[in-house]
Amino acid sequence: MAKRLYWDRYVGPDSRWRTDWATGGPALPPGEELAALRGGLGRPAMDSAKIWPFYTSPVDDVLALQDRISDEQEAEHAALALFGLHQQSQVAPMHRNGVKVGQALLALRRSGKFSEDAVDRRVSTMAGATSVPALLMHLRGLITQLRAVQQPLDYSHLMADIRSWHDVERRPAVRRRWALGYQAWRQEQPGEKART
Repeated sequence: MAKRLYWDRYVGPDSRWRTDWATGGPALPPGEELAALRGGLGRPAMDSAKIWPFYTSPVDDVLALQDRISDEQEAEHAALALFGLHQQSQVAPMHRNGVKVGQALLALRRSGKFSEDAVDRRVSTMAGATSVPALLMHLRGLITQLRAVQQPLDYSHLMADIRSWHDVERRPAVRRRWALGYQAWRQEQPGEKART
């Protein structure tokens, strides 16, 4: 049986904290685990021993013999580190099933906490990233903003998107998914005049 992804250990299918059967309360991720995850920010996968226990992606034996890491492992590492950043000091789960990147960023745009133009620029810059390290740098800034407005997202989807970003031919599909979720702001809102 496959191991649960880190966020799925604590957040149930209903996007609520799982129950800690010993206490009857919510099973919150321990602060030291979240700190270990954040320790992976800006570092290559497998570079920080503290994060090793949280990896679930299988090791590709062929790549391992060449001292290389799979795209799947790199994507999981990035998602774990970003989740650690996002969940820091939050009471509610920052992983929510079904809330894809574009939708979460649209909620950020609509939050009123940041300038819509500034959010648009950051999202555009992220979507235009031509390498995985550039993508992750821009994602890190946006995740910090999502944390500020307590907007969760689906980390399983984010992990899959980061995995796809490694493949230049699959990047356009990821950009389209993000655009479809994010560009909904262009649609007229109920009770709002169409903008010209």
